[in-house]
Amino acid sequence: MPDALILEFAGLTDADYAAVNANLGIDPETGKGDWPAGLLSHAGGPGGDGTFVVVEVWSSQADQAAFMESRLGSALGAAGVTVVPAVRWVPLRAYHVPGT
Repeated sequence: MPDALILEFAGLTDADYAAVNANLGIDPETGKGDWPAGLLSHAGGPGGDGTFVVVEVWSSQADQAAFMESRLGSALGAAGVTVVPAVRWVPLRAYHVPGT
């Protein structure tokens, strides 16, 4: 069963999020781009309390770790994002994509 990942970035802005995704070659609005292997779903938006929240579902934590090491870390750095997010992994008991 896949794992959900919840990342909460204090002070991250929409512009920061857009810059990181541009560095990755991903367009989260259209879904086009070079998405990483093992990523099943991705959502991101402002948390309303000064945080920016990213919620993802991964095939495995190892897939996410490989992405972090190979691409995401440098994309964050290139965008000037230095804040370390609060990280929470949730082992899923169910994961469904309605309509597929």
